Amino acid sequence: MKKQNKLIKGFIIGLAISGVITACTNTNNTSTTTETSNQTSPKPEVKITLVSYAVTQAAYEKIIPQFAQEWEEKTGQKVVVEQSYGGSGSQTRAVIDGLEADVVGLALSADTLKIQQAGLIEPGWEQEVPNNGIVTRSVVALVSREGGKTANTWADLANPDIKVITANPKTSGGARWNFLVLWGAITQSGGDAQKAEEFVTSVYKNVPVLPKDAREATDVFYKQGQGDILMNYENEILLAKLKGETQPYVIPTDKNISIDGPIAVVDKYVDKRGTREVAEAFVQFLYTPEAQRAFAEVGFRPVDEAIFEEFKDQYPKVDNLFTVEAFGGWDQVQKDFFDDGAVFDRIFANLRK
Repeated sequence: MKKQNKLIKGFIIGLAISGVITACTNTNNTSTTTETSNQTSPKPEVKITLVSYAVTQAAYEKIIPQFAQEWEEKTGQKVVVEQSYGGSGSQTRAVIDGLEADVVGLALSADTLKIQQAGLIEPGWEQEVPNNGIVTRSVVALVSREGGKTANTWADLANPDIKVITANPKTSGGARWNFLVLWGAITQSGGDAQKAEEFVTSVYKNVPVLPKDAREATDVFYKQGQGDILMNYENEILLAKLKGETQPYVIPTDKNISIDGPIAVVDKYVDKRGTREVAEAFVQFLYTPEAQRAFAEVGFRPVDEAIFEEFKDQYPKVDNLFTVEAFGGWDQVQKDFFDDGAVFDRIFANLRK
């Protein structure tokens, strides 16, 4: 356990929610500020910086005011949460290059591991918080067009008459989930690696273009009108629905992959800034029912089972919901599938022949 961890747990127990604060956010990787109130606090205010990927913003707009109010009521200290949102890959690079994040919430643990490998996060961060460091879940959805071609199963994506839009897994974290769910559709049904590679190759034959990231893939599908099916996150579709944007989609429920969103304290920066106490308290707060409910309300599958039960009608049950651990974890996945010369490069080379 990191220093002061027991103290933080003490702060978290028995906190009560009240009050509202004003939140300003910015989606262009520039910091914005959320404050509790203009009342004088007996202690100097403390600032922490949250760096996360873009689609979490709607949830944090609800969560941060709750946490800030609770922290002030418990400690008599104002907390200011500066926020930065953007693509998970670009956010990862920014933190490694010097963006002093106290807390990082990225799209996949592989990005958090890159920050660890850069010497900014201590090994074992997953064990410092509940649920092995995973704070949200989602699954892969197949989005179609009104009146257009549809896909109800993973096998449908191999149909030569269907054009599939997904990003390049060499450059996009989201596209790695898409790749792995296709691979797992075979291996989780008893197929071997050869059969999995044949199937995944047949799907990528139907991919007309490989955008660099998930956002660009969405633009290719909607703005440029390319493709019949877009592989996307369930949470993005549900968030769009909240904004009045209806998209026909299917969640394959026989097999799907659990898209696990990690949360971590950036040890080097919190120790430099003297913010470990409040940063760890914030991370712990994300596992409370209040925070988990906020995630669920904007489309993420909560990791709190009681909160998931509240929202079960919103999330179709998946019979075989496998995780990245089915492939040996992110380090092994990188070596086997996405390193230079690994499986994806081999598939792509064959497609170009």
